[in-house]
Parts: sequence; structure tokens; C-alpha cells
Amino acid sequence: MKWIIRGFGIVVLVAVIAVVGVLMLPADRIARIASEQLTRLTGRMVTVSGDVSMTFWPVLGVSAGGLEVGNADWAKEGAMFTTAQAAIGVDAAALLRGEIRITNVEANSPTIRLQSRKDGRANWIFTDADGAAEITAENAPDDAGNTPLTIERLVIRDAALIYDAEGADLVSYSGVDLTLDWPEQGGAAQIDAALRPAGQVVKIAAKIDRFAGFLDGQVQPINLSVASNGGGLTLNGRASIAGAVAGAFDLKTTDTGAFLAALGAGSVSLPKGLGQNMHTRADITLTPDRRLSLRDLVADLGGNTLRGAADIELNGKPQINAQLQAGALNLAGLAGGENADGGAADTGWSRVPIDASGLATFNGGIALNADSIDLGALKLGRTRSLLTNDRARMVFELREVAAYGGLFTGEFVMNNRNGLSVGGKLRAAGVEMRGLLTDLAGLTRFSGRGDAEVSFLGVGQTVDAIMRSLSGKGAVNIGRGSIEGIDLDDLLGSFDVKGGTTVFDALTATFSIDKGVLSNSNLKMLLPNFEATGAGKVNLGAQSLDYTVTPKALRVNKERGLAVPVRIAGPWRDPKITADVKAVIDLNFREEVKRAEDKAKQKLEQKLDDELGLTRQEGQSVEEAVKDKLEDKLKKELFKIFD
Repeated sequence: MKWIIRGFGIVVLVAVIAVVGVLMLPADRIARIASEQLTRLTGRMVTVSGDVSMTFWPVLGVSAGGLEVGNADWAKEGAMFTTAQAAIGVDAAALLRGEIRITNVEANSPTIRLQSRKDGRANWIFTDADGAAEITAENAPDDAGNTPLTIERLVIRDAALIYDAEGADLVSYSGVDLTLDWPEQGGAAQIDAALRPAGQVVKIAAKIDRFAGFLDGQVQPINLSVASNGGGLTLNGRASIAGAVAGAFDLKTTDTGAFLAALGAGSVSLPKGLGQNMHTRADITLTPDRRLSLRDLVADLGGNTLRGAADIELNGKPQINAQLQAGALNLAGLAGGENADGGAADTGWSRVPIDASGLATFNGGIALNADSIDLGALKLGRTRSLLTNDRARMVFELREVAAYGGLFTGEFVMNNRNGLSVGGKLRAAGVEMRGLLTDLAGLTRFSGRGDAEVSFLGVGQTVDAIMRSLSGKGAVNIGRGSIEGIDLDDLLGSFDVKGGTTVFDALTATFSIDKGVLSNSNLKMLLPNFEATGAGKVNLGAQSLDYTVTPKALRVNKERGLAVPVRIAGPWRDPKITADVKAVIDLNFREEVKRAEDKAKQKLEQKLDDELGLTRQEGQSVEEAVKDKLEDKLKKELFKIFD
């Protein structure tokens, strides 16, 4: 028992001596050992400066007034890592075994400069002392070649992070917090970070397998998540420290504008159904030069779902090249306002401002095939189109659009470079006019199938302002059709407008548009045994019209025809239809009126002749004869003065 107690006492004494030996190491000695081993690990010169002091709790180590990690030899912008306050902790038991096991490194308010080049070089790819870095005998520990080193934990608070990728815009963040947990040198590392690109906290969490190989530039498995105000994303795949990424990507947002703003993208307002909230999944590949490839893309944009593939360049403003397919696509939100869900309201066009800022968020081209497209005012069927956007000018090219029983081609343009303008050139073949005019202008009385073309331009920040500013021209050519609300056959027989329907065989017209008013003067309509012409104005901005249609019966009125002008005037939804009786008389009975006037005039002249005793010379009018008679009588009265 005595020997057991003595043996135990010897063990305790040895342990005490060992601990005291460790504690007696000067702080600058521990700092030098740590910096030398970090230099060997990274291949960069690591220096500890300023006041150095020992720490005993919660870990053994030193705190220093400064810590600096040198940059790559090809970099020109100074140190990669600098901080004015740092702490380094070591494992005392490992130190007794001859190992340098750094349990933690902490830095407050450091500056971290990350740089990469197009040839694949990056200043965060480290080499050991056998590579690019050189350790002289003077500053290397005697057992440097045999001393293993690990870092279990890295904590950085309130850092300034600068990322400089060759050929891309410089990215700079402040207030960055980062924690690295790497308990086993050959194992996985957990990284948690908090960034504040625009004030809101963006949380990043990543687990990287075989972290040592990742630091050496190898591609390793990674699980990544990013979360902030309005949404978040995840990535499960593989990545390298050089910026290469591949894997399954999943993005969910409840407020995409808020999420993008938190990431530093500025204020972005997206229309309803076009990304205000979204759920997007894809297999992605990102290259070190920031070229993003999306395959098997499925994007639910909050009501509209797109599928396809895309290639995006992320250096500066995104440059997009995509091929997408959609089912029923609702783009009514692009028109803005409460009345964007179909045509004009009873009280007029919407005066709610249109937010077209989304036109400036990207450049590029998107080929789109859709089963149907709802543009608010217009309803399209199966569509093949190409959307191109260049500096906030979007061109919607209609390559083939089935709509209203016919086929549309042409283009529609939205330009927000210097205020919003819309315009286009559209052609329609074999289109049923009733549905088109109902959706486009609220006109429901006209039907017929035919061809049409129109070019137009409007300027303004609301639908109302655009419609009141429209300019352009167009033409229509329609086959058999009808006009509801008037029966021209009845009208020609009774001069009375009693409603009914007029059926015509053909209709042609051209028109011009100026300041929102459509003008036409050459409408021609063919009916059985009749023809009709038309002229007038349609005020697109005010949603009113004043138009006169003049049908003419060809084989009546002694073969001279019978024309009855009909005026259609008032608001689109309830115009008044009246026959112009005065114009009926002027147009159809001009000769009879002239004969009646001449006969009445002859009777009047004869009566004057009889009453006044006039004797008219040949060709002399009644007025002239009266004048002559008065002059003669006046002369006789004057001559009496001299009698």
C-alpha cells in the first residue's frame, strides 16, 4: 500500500512539473511557435505583432495586438488577412507530446482580402513549406518537419471582406461574422457566417467534407444554405475553393424583392405571378469565372410555372440565354394596376402607376413556348416567341401566336430607358374580330373574320396615359360579318332605328391614330343589294366614339339609290345610334328640293310682278326690276321740286 501511494505521488509530481513547464513557457515563445506552424501550414508568412500576453482560461494560449497572413506572391494589394487584435489557443496536452494543436484562433474587426484570377489562381489556395513558401532555418523550428498541426476553431467578428475576381466587379462587405469548426484535420468542417450587404443579416451555413483537401483546391462534397429576410436557398453537391460548384439547387422566397435587397441587389419590384414569391429548383453548374448553367429547371413564380434550361453570366448585370416552356402563362401583372385582369374598366383605363423597374434587372434573350398567354387586355393561345432585353428595352417577338381563331405575328416593345413607352407592329390573319375588339377596346357589337395590321406607340407611366398618347396607323379587311344594334334594311325602308342586326358581305378600311384618337374616312361595307361607307373618330383614351355609317340602297329612288346616314356616338359601352333625317333629305332628294324651290320662287316673282306692276327685261331678276322701278319713281319725285 505504501508503494502504491508513493507511485501515485510520483505520477502527480511529474504531471505538476509538466504543467508548470508548459505554464513557464513565455508568451512570445508560444506566439512564435504558432506563427511558424501557421506559416508552414499555409505557405504564407504569418506574423504576430504588438503586445503579446498569456491566456490560461478557457484555453492555454496568447493574445496579440496584431496578426497578419501574407498574400500570394502574385497579388499586389497587400496582406490577405490583417487584424489589430487576435487570440491563439493551443492544446497543452498535445504540446507536451510535441504536437502543435491550435484549438482556436479569434480575430476582431479584421480585413480579409480574397482574390482570384481567370487562370485559376486564388489567394486562398495555400501550399505548405515545401511548395511556394520558404521557411529559413533561422525562423523554422528544429522539429518543423515532424510536428503535425491542426486548427479546431476559427472565430472572426466584424470583419471587412473584399472579394476581387478578375474581370468582375469588386465586391466588398463589412460587419461579417464567421465561425469555422474543424475538429479533425482529415474530416469535415462546419462554416457559419453572417453578412450584412444591405443592413439585413444574411446567414450562411456550409458543411464541407474533407476540408483539408478543399483548402488544397480539390473538389469536395458540400451542403450549403443561405437565409435572410424574404427567403433562402440550399445547395447539395460538390464545390472547390476556386469557385467551381455543381449540384441540386433549391430557392424559396416569400418576398423575392426583400430577399434580393438583403443580398445587396437593390430595390427590385416584380409583378404578381412573375416572381413576387417563388420556388425554383434546378441542377446547376457554376464555373470560377461566374458562368452559371441551369438544367432541368422548374420555376414556380407564384402562379406561373416555367420549365427549361438557362445559361447566365453573373459578372455585373446578369446576361441570360434561356429556352423555356410554360402551360397557361399569366402576364397580366406586366400591365400594372387593379384593372390589369382584363380590358378597360367602366370608369376608364387604369391610372395606377406601372412599375417597369424589372426591365433593368437583366440583359439577354429568352425563347418561350407556351400553351396560352394572358396579357391582361389580350388573350393568346399557343405561342412561340422570343423575348430580348437590352438595357431596359424589352422586345416581345411574336413568331407564331394562335389567338381569336386566327394567327398573329409581329412584335410588342416595352422601353423604360427614359420613362415608359410601349409600341409594336402586329399582323393578324383570319381573326374573329368580336373577341379581339371586346378584349382590346370593350366593343361587343361588331363581328366578322378577317385580316388586320397595326403599328402603334404610346408613352406614359399608366395605362390611361399610354392610351391617350397613342399614335400609329393600320388597316382591316373583313369578310362576312355583322353589326348588332341596328338593322340597315329596316332603316332604309322607314328611316327609323329600331335595333336588330345588320349582316354584311365584306368590309375594308384604313385608319390613323394621333394623341389617342383613331380617325377613319374610307370605310366601305358591302351588303346584299346595298353598300355602306363610313367616316369618323374613335377616342381610344376617352373610350368614346363619334362615327357615321352611311348605307345606300342601290336600286331605289329611280335608280339613283337611297342613302341613310346613321350616327353612332357616345361611350363605347352604350353609344347612341340615330338616323340623320336632314342628311337623308340632302343626300337623296336634292333634285326634288331644287325643283320645289324653283317653283316656289317663280310663284313669288309672278305675285310681285302683279302687285307692283313690274315689267322685267329679258334676264332681269325680280330684285333688279324692283330696284329700277324705285329709282324711276324717286327721280320723278325729285324733278317736281323744280316745277
